[in-house]
Amino acid sequence: MKIRENTTSYIDTHGDIYKQIALDIHAQPEVSNFEFFACNRLSGQLKAEGFDVTIDVAGHRTGFIASYRSKSNKPNATLVLLAEYDALPGLGHGCGHNLFGATSLLAAVALKSAVDELGGEIRVYGTPGEEGGENGSAKGSFVREGLFCDVDAALCVHPVAEKHILTRKSLACAPVDIEFWGKPAHAASAPEKGINALDALLSVYHSINALRQHLTADVRIHGIITKGGQAPNIVPDYAAAKFYFRAATAETLEEVYQKVQRIVEGAALSTGAKGRLAPYQNRVENTIPTPSFDALYEKNLNKLGQKITPLDEIEKKNLATGSTDVGNVSHVIPAIQPCISISDLKIAGHSEEMKAAAKSEKGLSSIVLGAKALALTAIDLLEDGEVLAKIKAEHKSLLHEGA
Repeated sequence: MKIRENTTSYIDTHGDIYKQIALDIHAQPEVSNFEFFACNRLSGQLKAEGFDVTIDVAGHRTGFIASYRSKSNKPNATLVLLAEYDALPGLGHGCGHNLFGATSLLAAVALKSAVDELGGEIRVYGTPGEEGGENGSAKGSFVREGLFCDVDAALCVHPVAEKHILTRKSLACAPVDIEFWGKPAHAASAPEKGINALDALLSVYHSINALRQHLTADVRIHGIITKGGQAPNIVPDYAAAKFYFRAATAETLEEVYQKVQRIVEGAALSTGAKGRLAPYQNRVENTIPTPSFDALYEKNLNKLGQKITPLDEIEKKNLATGSTDVGNVSHVIPAIQPCISISDLKIAGHSEEMKAAAKSEKGLSSIVLGAKALALTAIDLLEDGEVLAKIKAEHKSLLHEGA
């Protein structure tokens, strides 16, 4: 009990430091692979708190690892707090990642005394580009590089509007570039000498629309045309688009990927243009929740006077609507990403209203609440090896079942 009291007391006493960090990051929004200020602000704080810090990790120049081991070297679990801190292009922190990173940091630093007493290791993984973009979805790289091989479990909380909810299933996602190269020509005097790359791309766009009626309900495909030519009187010799393919499982996602690949090949054949479909960042895996892990978090949130709102009917039917690279982590170790309320109103994510909530009084207060719930859950894992073993066994079973 003393460990828990000391941990929550530390969070109450030092919460304002991390609220200011969140405000600083909110004021300087940065997108994937350019989160230099946020990376330095967060990793610098951890270094000042006695963590060993490495910046530029797994091919991500704005990624970091910070670790704190028990001073007694007493063996115990290794736990990771995941930190996100990227913003949305053109919008800023409309997903609340300024709060996300600060919350994980406060929980990790507050756990130092618990680790000294109970043993083990606490780490913070600074993972850039959750929203995607240049070298985006860094957790996929962290997994690929084996940075979770010696980790027992991962924890984080994500800001959301008016409800506290538990970890949800999410869709796997393949972000791709679709490009065509044609041949320029004068569109009026010599159109027969040109090969229209835009026509090829539009053929793909319309074929994807036709494909939708033959896909399962969990599949989502959405994209934008980013390049369609230079002038109306020149046959477009280059056209490009960005698409997201999403599905509830990796297998279905791969089926969708191959279908669109054939569409691209067909458009190239029919127009004479050269076509290409290729990923522009890490593929994102679907999230596999571990219910007993979430139950542990819920128990601690309840002790803090807060209640979880049951998932709505869509989520009960397992139809997830978004994607997160926490899913990549959940495919190798137990991971939780419950959502914590930062607004009393129902507001949409990725909106100006969400951006405002991410620096509101309630938004900033969520850092303290979230840090307490995460830290207390981590202490449960460090204190009781049987609880952790049960969670790991359940996770292994879910992976085997292909959940």
